[in-house]
Amino acid sequence: MSSINPGNSQPAATKPIAGRVALVTGGNRGIGRAIALRLAEMGAAVGIGGRDAPALDATLRALQNLGARACAHAADVTQADQVAELAAKTEGELGAISILVNNAGIGVFGAVHERTEQEWDAVLATNLKSVFLVSHAVIPGMIRQGSGDIINISSLAGRNAFAGGAIYCASKWGLQGLTACMAEDLRQFNIRVSSVLPGSVATEFGPHSSAKNGSNALVPEDVAHAVAMLLTQRAQSFISEVQLRPLRKQ
Repeated sequence: MSSINPGNSQPAATKPIAGRVALVTGGNRGIGRAIALRLAEMGAAVGIGGRDAPALDATLRALQNLGARACAHAADVTQADQVAELAAKTEGELGAISILVNNAGIGVFGAVHERTEQEWDAVLATNLKSVFLVSHAVIPGMIRQGSGDIINISSLAGRNAFAGGAIYCASKWGLQGLTACMAEDLRQFNIRVSSVLPGSVATEFGPHSSAKNGSNALVPEDVAHAVAMLLTQRAQSFISEVQLRPLRKQ
């Protein structure tokens, strides 16, 4: 499934993260795909991981069409052995990872007493455990490089409660705590750890997708723009959290 294309020849001034290697989990569709494409446009070599092989291939082709060096590998990021293989293959094909975007996520919604243990385990493993696993695999290399950026795609559900959101909110509140502690652990190594908390995004994901006003909702590219902003902040600054809302209420 993996493939690499030569980088394009656009001027370095238009490519603010040229020479860097990014790994985006859940990079095959929705927000993850938009982030991967934006990073490629900014000059990064981009590796993507996900469980949907056809979607991975489609996104890989889109990255290659931008002239990016890119690779794609199917992986379940809730499994440590597959995470280790994803990180190793990405670095083997593209070089040392200096940007990690933990984007993989799922949602199960409904009253807490109506949900199952299996649903709890699936959501917490994907939305929280995977961030620990992938970060754990990538951080040692960033420490050796002496710098890096880790961006965790969270949600405003990590700050706000709503009916039917118990399991999802628990995973995102946990992610906020994990992100904040990682940031304190890693800033001494010149590694920034930040979170992006989007509100309603017009994708197939979410508890109220049928009720969303598509003209007012955020789109995946809005989240990608926030990631780009974090990666282009000045070297001595540290934006720890970005809360992202639609301009107009639904």
